[in-house]
Order: sequence, then C-alpha cells, then structure tokens
Amino acid sequence: MIRLDRQQARRIAVRAQLLDAWRPESLVATVDHLTLLQIDPTAAIAPNVDLVAWSRLGAGYSPSDLRFALEEERSLIEHGSYVRVMDDVVLALATVRRWGRHDRALQWMEANAAFRADVLARVRDTGPVIASEVPDTAVEPWQSTGWTNDKNVVLMLEFLMMFGELAISGRRGRLRCFDLAERVHPTDLTLPSYEDACAELAGRRLASLGIARARPAAQFSEFVEVGETGEEAEVEGVAGTWRVDTDALAASEEPFEGRCALLSPFDRLLHDRDRAQELFEFEYVLEMYKPAAKRRWGYFALPILYDDRLVGKLDAKADRKTRTLRVHAVHEDFMWDPAIGDAVDAEVQALADWLGMEVTRG
Repeated sequence: MIRLDRQQARRIAVRAQLLDAWRPESLVATVDHLTLLQIDPTAAIAPNVDLVAWSRLGAGYSPSDLRFALEEERSLIEHGSYVRVMDDVVLALATVRRWGRHDRALQWMEANAAFRADVLARVRDTGPVIASEVPDTAVEPWQSTGWTNDKNVVLMLEFLMMFGELAISGRRGRLRCFDLAERVHPTDLTLPSYEDACAELAGRRLASLGIARARPAAQFSEFVEVGETGEEAEVEGVAGTWRVDTDALAASEEPFEGRCALLSPFDRLLHDRDRAQELFEFEYVLEMYKPAAKRRWGYFALPILYDDRLVGKLDAKADRKTRTLRVHAVHEDFMWDPAIGDAVDAEVQALADWLGMEVTRG
C-alpha cells in the first residue's frame, strides 16, 4: 500500500492536470493528455474549452487553434459534449453502451426508422447540415420533462452521432454541422472490444488525474472512474483508498514547481467536488443557477490555484461591449500572504491581455 501525505497527493493531481510550472507544447497534446475538454455554452469569461486550454497553454493559445484542429487538421473531434483527440473517437464509440441514454435512444430510433433513414439520406445527398435544415418526420416524438421534449431533429442527429453514423464536422457560428461519419472519421477506423476500450479509457483517465477514487460518487462518474488501474494508495488524513497513476507517482519524486492559475468551474482538477474537498480542502459550488442574493462567490467564479493549493475564487465577468474584464471580487479562502496576492493579480492581468481587455475593479 502506497502512503501519501496530502501535499504529495495534491502535487500529483496538479502535475497530472498540466497545471504546474511546465507548459504543454500544443493544444492537441493538451487534449490528448487531459483526454477531453467539456463543451459548455456559458461564456461569462470565455467558453470552457478555451478557458481550460488557456490555463494550460497560456498566451500562445488562440480559439482559432481549436477551430483549425477540429475543422481543418481533424486532429481533434467534437463528440457528444466533449472535444477529444480524433484517435479516441473509437474508444467513445466502443463504450457507447455506458451512455445513460443508450437503451432509450435505440428504442426511439427503432420506432422512428423512416425518420432516421430520411436524415441519413439528406446528409448523404447535401453534405453537412445544421438541425434547422432537416425536416422533422418523426412519428413518435421524444418525450421528456426538460428542454429536449419534442426536439426530434436535434436528438436524432445527436443519437446518430453517438452511435457512429454521423459526426460533427464543424460549426456555423455556434451551430453544429453534422456529416456522415465516414466523411469525418479516419478511413481505417477499427473499434476495440468494449472491455479493451473501458480498460484503456480508465488508464488514460487516471493518467490525466494522477490520483482518483476507483469509483467516485461524483455525478458523471463515467468520465472520472478509473477502476483498478494504477496502484492502490492511502492519503494521510483522508478515509478510504485511492488509485494513483504509476508514471505520476514516479514523477512526484522530482522537484515540484507550481504556479498560479485561474480555472474554469468545469476544470477537471475540481470536477469531482468530493475529491477537491478531500485533497485540497476546497469547497466550491457553481452559483450561476442561484439567485444573486444567495451567491457567496459570484455567478461564474473562477477557482484560483496557487502552487499546490486551491486558495480562493475570482468573481469576474468579461464585458465584450466595453472590452473590459470586470473584477467584482477576489475571495480568499484564508488570509493570503503578499506573494499569493501578487501572483493572482498578475494572472488576472494575463487573462485580460489574452482576452484583449482592460481590467476594471469593483
């Protein structure tokens, strides 16, 4: 049994998430190591994919790099709600049965076989389509209590993508373009077995996290579950056992050099809130869905990393009309020493410079 103190565990996690002083060489290398970037439409500062990429790559990253990799180079692909390296699309397709909607989606597509055939024929004849260009010929509407109710075209396109018949080839503005998968995926696409794909994904997840619970209780655990990969470990002061990546463990023997980073609320370092609390003693709730009067930290507060600790939250918003990054508050989880404050100020300025904005406070 490997025994780690909390600082060792934190440093393993920070280094594995590419948030120490070393910077990755490219966007594709970053996504390959992190395994995925979550797509979320909220852009109070910047879209999540761009904010996560900037926090790793720094000022050299541009959103145009992402568009080029997705639409021209095809080294990355948008699949579901995530950006992955193109080579990993086979793993997503091979493990689609783990997807929460798998069974219901198949049943609905079978009940709308003619609709499915209509969609595929249209895409085959016309090339990439957005949802508004596809007629709704469903005979059995999709039923839900949420925003997907009766969204038949959008869901048919998404389901065909999840099952590998269509693929997202790019975007028109914010709208996804769907094309035949055979025109987007590599021509030599070969799916591994379900068991092999699950094992490879678990290993890649653990490498990107450094240290994790084998089967966390967190929501969306299929994207953080690591099973029995790596080695079993205990963390001092934390109940239960963990799995630690062997390469990350070996790297932890080398000197650690940290830095300051402003993170997206969807960042993988704290995506599992229980893990963030246990390893970093960091409490965080995304408050954009709360009434303003009940928010402690702000609408889209950015967690602040300094060295190997999560030390506070930045309440800020990008005002694109006035080209300003408005800093409403900086919340310190404990009383910072001057070095932390100076590093956070410098990182806020770096964020504003990357956005092409001026910093205003208050």
